[in-house]
Amino acid sequence: MRVGLTREASMAATEGRLELDRAQVKKAVLALQAYLKRASSSGDVLLNENQHIFLQLTLWKIPGQQQTIRIPLPHCIRKETGEVCLFTRDEPSLTSEQTERFYKKLLSERGVQKVTEVIPFKVLKTEYKPYEAKLRLLGNFDIFLADSRIRRLLPSQIGKHFYERKKAPLSVDLQNKHLGPVLERLIQGTTLTLGKKGSCCMTQVAHSGMTTDEILENIIAASETISSKLKTKAKGKLIKIIHLKSQSSVALPIYNSTLSHLAMVEDLQSTQKKGKKRRKVDETQEKSGAASEDEEPIPQLLPIQTPSKKAKLEQVSPKIKTEKKAAKPVSLQKGKRRKPRPGKVVHKAAKPRKAPAHKLKPKSS
Repeated sequence: MRVGLTREASMAATEGRLELDRAQVKKAVLALQAYLKRASSSGDVLLNENQHIFLQLTLWKIPGQQQTIRIPLPHCIRKETGEVCLFTRDEPSLTSEQTERFYKKLLSERGVQKVTEVIPFKVLKTEYKPYEAKLRLLGNFDIFLADSRIRRLLPSQIGKHFYERKKAPLSVDLQNKHLGPVLERLIQGTTLTLGKKGSCCMTQVAHSGMTTDEILENIIAASETISSKLKTKAKGKLIKIIHLKSQSSVALPIYNSTLSHLAMVEDLQSTQKKGKKRRKVDETQEKSGAASEDEEPIPQLLPIQTPSKKAKLEQVSPKIKTEKKAAKPVSLQKGKRRKPRPGKVVHKAAKPRKAPAHKLKPKSS
């Protein structure tokens, strides 16, 4: 089934807003529900098991930075029996048990009833340090919340599996006066993570147990939130295609953008690059101008020429040369022998030989 665009949706997209055509989206929802009903009757899906319904987005360009978008939904996509875990910081004057009771009392006072477990940070470090304990904790809860004061300490404690299964703890300010509505919005909504690895991303917006109108309202609310919270100047124009699918079905397109959006995105990126280059050039010019105003011009230094040895010898006067003492003849110098003249042989005086020892002994009479 192929779903097209109406004139209203295309005009909204050109203005920078992303608005889906409700009639076309409703057709896609009905087709998906019919498929899921047929799959459950044939036995492909277990009885009383709700399948997740996802919104799949394809962007024109890969995002330059990672971004996590929180999407509040008008209808809750989690089960009533879903488990919610909250990680809190350790209160300095309280033990772990007292800290747990303190935050449970705080949540009950603010009207929060869906948080089923409170785990202080000290308990997380000690009791859930083994690998098997972390996996058991990951499987026991549907959503994790974390105190914003310890949010940066959690990745080294919980491990990478929470992030691979898209169950990363959501940061919450427990000191907020409107804590109840904030937590309800987080638990009832969903999140979308945009990364640098690709241009495709997906988020859950409904399940098969919901009615057609509830699924439709969640889809429209999620698409509007995503298009408004994208960290780009293009915003809605950056989205290329939006599909609706379940875990086992084909992807049904509910939004298709035009090639003019791609040209707009490329123009915006080129202008951003030119603006960055101009800023760098202006900064360098400002730095050089400030330095020239504050400092005096440095004169050019010439290298020092060292006079050669010949020039030094020429400068010495002849009087100094005559005043030099004459060198002593070689024969008078101490420790040196006079060399013989050529043609004459000098014979060395023969040394007297000593008589052998046996001849010097007197003869016995």
